[in-house]
This record gives sequence, C-alpha cells and structure tokens, in this order.
Amino acid sequence: TNKMADKIFADGFSWKRRDDAPEFVIGNLSCKVEDATKFLTENAKNGWVNMNVLMSKNGKPYIELDTWEAKAKTTDEDY
Repeated sequence: TNKMADKIFADGFSWKRRDDAPEFVIGNLSCKVEDATKFLTENAKNGWVNMNVLMSKNGKPYIELDTWEAKAKTTDEDY
C-alpha cells in the first residue's frame, strides 16, 4: 500500500511556526471555520477527530487525519 495515498489532509487547518517566535511557542494553529467544520463533521468518530502535525520533506508542517485505530483485544473467552 502506498502510504502517500493513505494520507487524508486536514482541510481548513494550518500549522505554522514563526522563525522569530520565543522558544516556548511550539507553533500557531489556524482554522478556516467553514472548511474545518466540514472536515471535522465528515471524520468524527465517537465525537472526536484525531490529527497529526507532521513535517513535509521540504520542511513545512502540515496536518493530516490520524486514522490509527486500536485493535480489538482478545480474551480467553474468545477461544
């Protein structure tokens, strides 16, 4: 499976860090309300949307949908 094809970019969300920001400032998150609301509504699971802030190969941060899901635990009763 091509990992790039699996990426779902978080529409309406932007992450930046100013070069002159103080060390304690990790970055700035901006949301375009209309796009972000649509993205959140379409991707919500149990009322939550998980996203990852990642760094592209060209050094720019981006946000994508975190699609990781825990595997169901098996118990002795399942056998």
